[in-house]
Amino acid sequence: MTELPKKITDDPYGAAILIRRLIMEQGVAYWRRYLLAFGLMGISAATTAGSAYLLGKVINQAYVDKNIRGIAILSGITIVIFMLKGAATYGHTVILSQISNAILANNQRRLFAKLMNESIAFFSERHSSEFLARLTAGANSVTQVLSLLINAVGRDLLSLIALVIVMVTQDPLMSLLGFLVAPPAMIVLRKLVKRIKGLAHNQFTGTADIMETMQESLQGIRTVKAFTLEQTMSDRIDVSISAVEHNANKMAHVTNRSSPLMETLGGFAIAGGLMYGGYRVVAMGATPGEFFSFLTAFLLAYEPAKRLARLNIELNSNLIGARKLLEIVDSPATEPADDDKPALKLTEARIELRDVTFSYRANEPVLNRMSFVAEPGKVTALVGPSGGGKSTVLALLLHFYDVTSGDILIDGQAISKVSRKSLRQQTAYVGQDVYLFRGTIRENIAFGKIGASEAEIEAAAKAACAHEFITGFPLGYDTPVGEHGAQLSGGQRQRIAVARALIKNAPVILLDEATAALDSESEQQVQEAIEHLCQNRTTIVIAHRLHTIMHADAILVVEGGEIVERGRHDDLLRRGGRYASFFRLQHRDAGPLTLAPISATA
Repeated sequence: MTELPKKITDDPYGAAILIRRLIMEQGVAYWRRYLLAFGLMGISAATTAGSAYLLGKVINQAYVDKNIRGIAILSGITIVIFMLKGAATYGHTVILSQISNAILANNQRRLFAKLMNESIAFFSERHSSEFLARLTAGANSVTQVLSLLINAVGRDLLSLIALVIVMVTQDPLMSLLGFLVAPPAMIVLRKLVKRIKGLAHNQFTGTADIMETMQESLQGIRTVKAFTLEQTMSDRIDVSISAVEHNANKMAHVTNRSSPLMETLGGFAIAGGLMYGGYRVVAMGATPGEFFSFLTAFLLAYEPAKRLARLNIELNSNLIGARKLLEIVDSPATEPADDDKPALKLTEARIELRDVTFSYRANEPVLNRMSFVAEPGKVTALVGPSGGGKSTVLALLLHFYDVTSGDILIDGQAISKVSRKSLRQQTAYVGQDVYLFRGTIRENIAFGKIGASEAEIEAAAKAACAHEFITGFPLGYDTPVGEHGAQLSGGQRQRIAVARALIKNAPVILLDEATAALDSESEQQVQEAIEHLCQNRTTIVIAHRLHTIMHADAILVVEGGEIVERGRHDDLLRRGGRYASFFRLQHRDAGPLTLAPISATA
């Protein structure tokens, strides 16, 4: 006996606890509007019961008293009753819809705000379609739960109580026949609830799988077309759709399994009422009005009673979605706001990595006690084979991850001790995977500096060698870029991204293969723009095409998470080490190497 309460309280997402939480956290905030809706529901319930009661009076006036005037009066009252019912129904329906919309919007905002406080590692472990499912189905389920509860209490329960009062006043004994339906119905419905929970969970995950395949297929449509994967992706989504269809069919069977029982029991109850009521009128002299009034109340009470009986099934089905939403909202933020930390204050923008070790997975270090200094106002280049840890360095400098050990300092301030916002606001970043947001070219450039003027946007575009191709479009800077910039070529997207970094005018510049997608002519132009951007700014650039960093102030060769060589271009070539090997490999068809004299500052 002691295990059941323990199980209920141990599960923070158990049905009873979850319902109470939704009411207290989200429903109570709208209690005044709920109270008004509840009052209107009471009027609707009263008018429903009143119409059933009046029907008996009309029957008696017509067939017993044969009173035309009485019938006219009751007909007028009936008009008023139904007008009140219509107005009350309209009022509470609109109010509840407005509350549901507000709760839905608030939950969507909460989930999105929570996701904005998650780390890069959090998203790398999940598929984005999961969050889309939680944002839509999960947030909607919360509103459905609250709507079911208020409708069950305000609409169905009040209507049922009012109609039962009419039934009891007309014939108490015959009313007992209706109550005989409840016990067997409750037993069956209780058994169905357990099945519903599992099916609802499968339905949610199956829907997420469909969204995942759809999203990947559309975002990767070029790859799908290039590799003729149309049938493969169709087969993959067909598996998910078939699973959801099968599960939905099972859900339909289980959720509606109560209907035959309820209808059968209701039929017995109505038949019994008809026989008993008819017998009373024929043999015992009861008025036909009482019989019809009771029968009308009983028939009207059938639907709210059936909805109340199914309430547990509906609630448990929707609680799965609410749980999926709250699991994300409740989880500790992996990148919580740290605005309480001091802001990063830059004077020279000197960057230092001091014995930095980092790993994405335990016992698999990506960086191993790496140390180097990026001198202020100079360009430091990271080169080396893929997978050596170069991009990880930039991710750490942006504080996307926390180092395992060691320190990263800017002007002597450990970046772990300052707010991430102040760090990132003073850093301009162009990644190797250019991402453009839905909107126009102008809007995407302006993301680098919110509120930038038209002159600043054009100046940044010109510096990034993008102005010419932008003005070549019919809409110019108002040209939509499409999803992920699909309306632009790779080189055009890259130049828009460079313009976005240029307009930010940050003291620290991080470039990860910023010219990788450009043709030779554009690369040269953008390289000149980047050189202008980097003047008097601390710049760390990753490059695989070594000719783009020949004039860097310092070149660091990164392999296996360690710096194996460092120096300037000519110096590293003279040493004949790893850098020289990479350079010769890239320029093996360019003839013998010509070494420039080492400058005095090298």
